[in-house]
Amino acid sequence: MSSDKRLALLEKTPGPSPWYWKTFPPLRGASGQNFVWTYHGNEGELAYLATLGLEQEPSQPRLALNTHCVPFLIPPERLGVWCPEPGALRVMCFDPDQLAGFSFAEIVGWFKNSSDKVYAATAPLAELEVSTRLAAGTHKIEVPEEFRSLDELLLVSSRPAKNRDDAACNLHVLYPQAGLVQILPQRWFTANQYDVGRQWISRVARDPASHRLIGDGVRMGAFELSEDGCDLAEWIEKI
Repeated sequence: MSSDKRLALLEKTPGPSPWYWKTFPPLRGASGQNFVWTYHGNEGELAYLATLGLEQEPSQPRLALNTHCVPFLIPPERLGVWCPEPGALRVMCFDPDQLAGFSFAEIVGWFKNSSDKVYAATAPLAELEVSTRLAAGTHKIEVPEEFRSLDELLLVSSRPAKNRDDAACNLHVLYPQAGLVQILPQRWFTANQYDVGRQWISRVARDPASHRLIGDGVRMGAFELSEDGCDLAEWIEKI
């Protein structure tokens, strides 16, 4: 694809809350009800919070996301959310129609005093964890049935680097139908080359034409990866 088309694909790819909340997917439940996302700004008691509510009841939240949560669609009408946890990536599946409403009073200050990333009054239908300590390569994992309508899910995690030339980030390519996850260390993203923490890879998508992975990051621009998914092939747009 052309650079413009690849950038357009990335613009539609969900990224982590709250920075990419405008990329969060529109959602329609099996009941036909539409759900919308609301961002509550950078100040006040609900600062940096993104919530999901019914289109006709946006002030009645049904799901709240803390920082670094990425929502995605699970066909046909379910909502997935993945987020980093200590030593793992947590992946959840919700039925939006079953999510009970709660008041904003319940979550005022709650995230500030909690390490939890997601708040809901209704438990997820299913969830799984993918270890961030897996070695490079492909691994068999247990994937609940609720995720198996997904062909592929692309996740990003920090990687404990042994030295300044070691990869500081992993991509996790989850194949739910096969019960497999592929770990791709980003050999080009090192502390010697980047200001890790201030710069970070935020989201990744699959180019449907070349089948290569493309992505972008905070304070670093958009890129295409090599055929093996571990090295930088080219900059699509560099900052």
